[in-house]
Amino acid sequence: MKAFDVAVIGICAALYAVVGLLTSFGLNLGGVAFWPAVVIPAIFAVLFGPWVGGIGAAIGIFIRDMLYHGDPLLSLAAGVTSNFAMCFLLGYISRINLNRKKLGISVIIGGIIIVAGLLLPTFLLPNESLIFTGLTTLEIIALFAVIAVASILAVVTMFAFKKEWRNFSVGTVIGQVTGAAIVAIAVWVYSNLFFSSNGYFKAPIQASFIPLIFVWTIATEIPFVLLLGPPIIKACYKAFPHLKASQKTGEKAK
Repeated sequence: MKAFDVAVIGICAALYAVVGLLTSFGLNLGGVAFWPAVVIPAIFAVLFGPWVGGIGAAIGIFIRDMLYHGDPLLSLAAGVTSNFAMCFLLGYISRINLNRKKLGISVIIGGIIIVAGLLLPTFLLPNESLIFTGLTTLEIIALFAVIAVASILAVVTMFAFKKEWRNFSVGTVIGQVTGAAIVAIAVWVYSNLFFSSNGYFKAPIQASFIPLIFVWTIATEIPFVLLLGPPIIKACYKAFPHLKASQKTGEKAK
């Protein structure tokens, strides 16, 4: 890894930590924060490659967690692993050649997973949903349905009309689903092993809450990546054309 990559990783991590602290607004579900800031390392992953985006995201979320709850083990178990996996996959997939068949299959599978993840927990666990979120079943369905539709429309629009963003949309879906799964499982395991009256988790999270955490993570991240990522990346390409050229040739941006 070159000095340039290290410098960009540092910038990514710093921006991610600061913006994450400023935009979570104190909202969380199951200990997982409202997280539109994920768009920052996603953009870095596309512009500078999967390793830069993944490592920048991992360091940035760790810094933010230390400032927010101060539990390094929790951050390493849930935040660092999920953020690295998500941004690495997004950056990697956005730079490889996917044929039309693979793109179509990926979008369909990803869309089904998102819709199922957003809506099934509410139908299957209505009482847990009410206790955990404070929202009625109908309110949750309405909220998540709007987010799901917006996300899927963004993916379909990019897939059908914006050919240059097809890989980005597929990478976003695959990365987000992977990251959300890691977060949900890691938070559940951690809360059951290390809960205490003085800790971040006062009581263990029940296994039935895993799908809800998965839902929350996707619902509060993927719309921001899909809707804000492309215009910001496009603006960066216009300002620094060599970034896009380096992707086509497979070289590092300099």
